[in-house]
Formats: sequence, structure tokens, C-alpha cells
Amino acid sequence: MKRQELESLKIDQGSKEREQKPALLIFVVVAVITGVVLYFAWPRASDSQRVVNTNSKKEAAAASSTSGSSKGADGTSPAASSASVSSALHARANGSVLTVSGYIVNRERIELSPRFMGVVKWIGVKKGDYVTNSQVVVLLDDAEYQARKRETEGRLASANANLQKAKLNSDRVAKLMKEKVESEQLADDWRLNVASATASVQEIEGQLDLIKTYLDWTIIRSPINGVILEKLVDPNELVTPQSFGGTRGPSTALIALADPKDLQVEIDVSEADVAKVYLQQKCKVSPEAYPDKVYDGYVAEKAPEASRQKGTLQIKVQILNPDLFLTPELSAKVDFIGKE
Repeated sequence: MKRQELESLKIDQGSKEREQKPALLIFVVVAVITGVVLYFAWPRASDSQRVVNTNSKKEAAAASSTSGSSKGADGTSPAASSASVSSALHARANGSVLTVSGYIVNRERIELSPRFMGVVKWIGVKKGDYVTNSQVVVLLDDAEYQARKRETEGRLASANANLQKAKLNSDRVAKLMKEKVESEQLADDWRLNVASATASVQEIEGQLDLIKTYLDWTIIRSPINGVILEKLVDPNELVTPQSFGGTRGPSTALIALADPKDLQVEIDVSEADVAKVYLQQKCKVSPEAYPDKVYDGYVAEKAPEASRQKGTLQIKVQILNPDLFLTPELSAKVDFIGKE
């Protein structure tokens, strides 16, 4: 019985050979595939030369140009390069030899200050208001000077009375001297009294004129037709014509104003372009906020010295016939026109 069981567990030699053949075939297939992969993966010199389809390249370039997303070698997009070329052609058409951007400024900024220490009694303007020449804009407290004026007027009246009295006495003595009643010395004394009284009157009149001048200085008027740029004080605030130092000292100015019809463009020209700019040169000014607006101008000022740090020279271009579209401190583009 045991012998039969052992015979049943014995493996036939033919079946064993049949099972080894599929395994060997698998190993051969794997080796062939590995060889093919190594053949194509092995680097060759010809791999560095790539052939690109010309038609697809042109289509890609056209798509890139249409979308505007590609950039040139200098980092700028084709649209930006086109705009630069268009701007350059426009400048040449206008006869421009140089285009520089700067800032619109008032030619003169006027700050009104008091002539003596005082207190602001009234201020009748605010930022942005238009004022006319000689218009009253600020009143200072004048109570002290009004009192001094009344006092001086009283002293002047007394001095005039003394002068009249001296003149009457001098006339009487002169008549008596002609009649040989009074001496010549007394007549001389009264003539000197008249001269002294006259001098006293003139002195007090001068003091009264000075007080009236101070009273006139308490009335601050606009020296030009212009616009208020800034209101620097408020009523009941102490003002003085000079600063005592520090940041919390008394105010030194009342208001700041300028003529809105007297504008310039302040620009910095590179030293490489200074030779293209000269005094009285014609210019075209265009504010960046309103590029369709163009104004005539001319070079009014060239700085006497350059900026070593920036390597530039400051130029000021006077704008002819400015209007409300030109706002100080906004940027503007200036085209310098070449000689005809």
C-alpha cells in the first residue's frame, strides 16, 4: 500500500521538461526587450541635431504674436516694441530731438508772512480759492495798535496846541521889540520855542505814521491774481516773521498761493542729452493725465550746475497759455523741437 502511494507521487520526466520550456521562453523575450530598450536609450552624436517642422514653427510664432504673451530678446513684448517704434516715429514727425518726462510746477510759490508777531483775527480763504490782487485774505489782531494810535493822536493834538501858543507869543514879542518895549533876546527865545514845538509835532506825526503802518500790516492782502495752495494758520493762532527753532515754534507763514497761469515743467535731462537742449528752444508739453492735450512751451531756464549723484541737469520749460487741465505736481511729457 505504501509502495503504491510513493509511485503515485513520482514526477514524470517528460512533464518536467515541458514545464521548463515556457520559463526559458520568458527569459529570452525579456532579454530581447531589454536589448532593444538599451539600443534606443544609448546616447548618440546625431541626437543633438533636431529637425523641426517649419510649418508648425511658423504657426507657433503666429499664435505667439497674436496672443501677445511672448517677449523679445530684451524682455519687452512685441506690442510694447511696436508702441516704442510708433512713439519714436511720432516724435520724428513733430521734429522732436528729445523726449523727457517731468513734473508740472508753479513758477513762483508765494508764502505770505506777517511783519511782526501777532495773533490771527480772521482768515477769509481756504485751499483752492481764487483770489485777486490786493484782496484781503487775513486780518491780524490790531487792538494794541489802535490804542497806540489814539494815544499818539492825543499827543499830536497837544503838540499842535503848544506850537500855536509858541507862534502867538513869538508874534507878540516881535511887535513889542519893534516898539522897543521888549529886548531882542526875548524875541530870539520865542523863535526857538516855536522851532522846538514844530519839531515835537513832526516827531509825533512820525510816530503816528509808524503806528498807521503797523495797522496796515495787520491787513494781509494777496499780491497777485492766483489760487490758494495751502492755508497754514487758523484764527487765534500766534504768528511771527521768524522761527525760534524746533518743530513746535510759532508759525512763520499764513498762506501759500501761486498764479495758475504761470506754470513750468521741471525735468532732469541726462548729461548725454544736454547738448540737445538750449535756452528759448521750442517745446511741446503733454500732461500724462491728458495725453491728447498738447501745449506750446519754451526752455526758460537751465540750472547753473548739474547733479553729480544723478548725472543730470535740471531744465525748466515755460508753458504758454496753460489751462485747468494742467495741475501742478502731476507729470508731463516734453518734446524738445530741433532747430529748423
